[in-house]
Amino acid sequence: MISNQVLQNTIDGLKGIARVEFCIMDTDGKEIASTASNMSGCSAEAADFAKSPADSQEIKGFQYFKVYDEQQLEYILIAAGIGEDVYMVGKMTAFQIQNLLVAYKERFDKDNFIKNLLLDNLLLIDIYSRAKKLHIQTDVKRVVMIVETADGRDNNVLETMRIYFGSGSRDFITAVDENNVVVVKDLSDGENPADIERAALGIEGYLIKEGMEDIHIAYGTVVKEIKEVSRSYKEAKMAMDVGKIFFDDRNIMAYSELGIGRLIYQLPMPLCKMFIKEIFGGKSPDDFDEETLTTISKFFENSLNVSETSRQLFIHRNTLVYRLDKLQKNTGLDLRVFEDAITFRIALMVVKYMNYMESFEY
Repeated sequence: MISNQVLQNTIDGLKGIARVEFCIMDTDGKEIASTASNMSGCSAEAADFAKSPADSQEIKGFQYFKVYDEQQLEYILIAAGIGEDVYMVGKMTAFQIQNLLVAYKERFDKDNFIKNLLLDNLLLIDIYSRAKKLHIQTDVKRVVMIVETADGRDNNVLETMRIYFGSGSRDFITAVDENNVVVVKDLSDGENPADIERAALGIEGYLIKEGMEDIHIAYGTVVKEIKEVSRSYKEAKMAMDVGKIFFDDRNIMAYSELGIGRLIYQLPMPLCKMFIKEIFGGKSPDDFDEETLTTISKFFENSLNVSETSRQLFIHRNTLVYRLDKLQKNTGLDLRVFEDAITFRIALMVVKYMNYMESFEY
């Protein structure tokens, strides 16, 4: 259904071109949009005209036209002006509104199709038959991007995104829930991963300019068939969640960059707790003091290099060795040994994941 604002904008524009006043009413004679206040008195005539068999008629100096939506009477258009061209202009305006109804219905049908495609609600045969009916190419490279902002519950985000991509875009912009906007980006022009990253940066910059805050963008892998779009969507969702846990310093996250965080995210909570208990006994990395946590973080950043880590921490090499020995005594893991370092690193990520998931339980 076309919004009243779109109808108002349409007749305002046509009035500016043709210098003819317009009024759009529903079949009961209720005014929907108008360019002139004196046409609101046509309500009774519009309701009577809606019941008549005529498609157009002149009543009390005004031209009345019926606007149909697939054989169903939708609106009554009233045109007022001086000259013989009023009828022709009114007829053209009615035709324009009728075309808008078709266009908006097609857009709604496409939007509904894309939503069901993303959510895996369509059979394979339905995907291709509906795509053909809606004139959507099935063998184009695409990638799904999810955009989340602090204003995610505000519908303006979706409309803002649609304005950014433009009406002529081959990309699809929709929303499957109230928290984020989904972009199914067309890559038929041969964009590579770097271009996708640039596209994400462009979206982020535009939303910031529009006053949006706390923007996060995640995207899946490129798919070559329309039936695989749902997979890219699921990957983008995982990239959004995993990015918030393990890459909280980044606003843009690609599924291909998740690494081991992707595996940890799929572990059941009981298994995580059992793993941490086996590694740390009754302790938790959360119990470590700030000095120890800083030392561990910097040691991993420098690829287990003792000399470089001590230099960046501004401490003597022997002080760092003492701290590592103390950590080994408490946990049984020597971070200077690659295998122990990997185990410890994974354990820290598991704890971070557990803390994140538990925060949603309260």
